[in-house]
Amino acid sequence: MQKQFLMISDNLKLVNSRIESIQSDQDVELIAVSKTRSVLEIQEAFNAGQIHFGENYLQESLEKVNYFKDSGLVWHFIGPIQSNKTALISENFDWVHSVDRFKIAKRLSDQRNPNLGKLNILVQVNIDKEKTKSGVFIEQVDEIVSEIISLPYICLRGFMCIPKAENSSDSFSKMKDLISNYPSLDTLSMGMSADLEVAIKNGANLVRVGTDIFGQRSYN
Repeated sequence: MQKQFLMISDNLKLVNSRIESIQSDQDVELIAVSKTRSVLEIQEAFNAGQIHFGENYLQESLEKVNYFKDSGLVWHFIGPIQSNKTALISENFDWVHSVDRFKIAKRLSDQRNPNLGKLNILVQVNIDKEKTKSGVFIEQVDEIVSEIISLPYICLRGFMCIPKAENSSDSFSKMKDLISNYPSLDTLSMGMSADLEVAIKNGANLVRVGTDIFGQRSYN
């Protein structure tokens, strides 16, 4: 176990060095994807200086969010969103990356406690129009942005995408072009372990890395 924790600390240094090696105009924040990871693993990453963590599964994440309450961690929800989960997401997360319809955005706004400040959200874009992935098509972005931007208790920050692995460079370039049409938006969440450098070169300022920090997952 001690060896595993040392690995997490060392891996974080390696990932951060990869990020820092890319010349870019934007500041880049690393999100450690901690789905299926224990609070002990998250604690070790936190001890090594990691602040931002991403979770995909709501029920699993609530224990972690509660465990680290008042520790200064920033929690990002990056998984699919069901309508009946929006209240708990709005109460427990700082960012939501996977908004793919106005109904979800409105529920997040309606259920956000104003005392928590506005919830930062990103619209998920299905940049390669894959049937197996969530998200709006580029042609639908303008409509959903115009609908969401007036909601009172969320702050639309930008876009998220999960491209085809074999097409990531072209897809990231399209995302860079997309956000340039919206001067009030400032955030692109894209890039993972295998392609974070390409994503950063195309304007990503949030990158989501799991395996290269925590190692291979065990689902047993």
